[in-house]
Amino acid sequence: MYEAFYQLREKPFSILPDPDLIYWGKMHSMAFTMLEFGVMNNAGFTVITGEIGSGKTTLVRHLLKKVNPAITIGLISNSPQGRQELLQWILMSLGQPFDGDYPNLFKKLQDFLYGQFANGRRTILIIDEAQNLEPEALEHLRMISNINADKFQILQLILVGQPQLRDLLLAPKLHQFAQRISSDFHLRPLDDREVANYIAFRLQAVGARRPLFSQEACSLIASASGGIPRMINVLCDTALVYGFANDQRVISDHIVRDVIADKQQYSIFPVKKFSRVP
Repeated sequence: MYEAFYQLREKPFSILPDPDLIYWGKMHSMAFTMLEFGVMNNAGFTVITGEIGSGKTTLVRHLLKKVNPAITIGLISNSPQGRQELLQWILMSLGQPFDGDYPNLFKKLQDFLYGQFANGRRTILIIDEAQNLEPEALEHLRMISNINADKFQILQLILVGQPQLRDLLLAPKLHQFAQRISSDFHLRPLDDREVANYIAFRLQAVGARRPLFSQEACSLIASASGGIPRMINVLCDTALVYGFANDQRVISDHIVRDVIADKQQYSIFPVKKFSRVP
């Protein structure tokens, strides 16, 4: 819609996870380093947490692009409950048959993991939105992680979720689980300076030849978004639509104020959560 007007190859602020447009600020660089550390050091459990829209899933997608082809990866993006349903989803994510009762399912998983290990392959299971797992499901994951070959960890688990996952793992009943976590990181929001850099990076990545947002506009977006990348994307994308509609080549603070005011009044976008907008 506005791409030609601003001379952009494509929309710079899509809310879909795009591993090619990761802004490698301090937070995301450190989070990905912990993910890589977990994979390279054969960690039993790796945990990455962060607010909704902070970029966790995008980092996972980037990891999937970089991982060694000799590693088999299963990805679960929902929240199975109960040990049988959990095993079914694990087997499904690994491309294995998932019918049968619990003992049958466990035997299938065990045979698959041992077969992978015998062929020199490692297996990693990634569970996104893991904050929705019940404590019983998490405890069962710990039990599944006991499937080992002598001193080798033949199944690694990566849990990705919202901050509630941290609270869940601190519960006394999951003390044994928490002790298995070898690598973890909490992805915090971007600060005001990083928000401006993030906006500039996303624009340059799609061909912008000059800054399209004023410094004041970036400051307002930082305040209204709380530093959450998905929120930044929504505000910036809408501001570019408003700028295009009003024939404005630079997005000013006035345009951003209009966007925020309209979002607060007419949209389900949760701008009202962030009260730091001056």
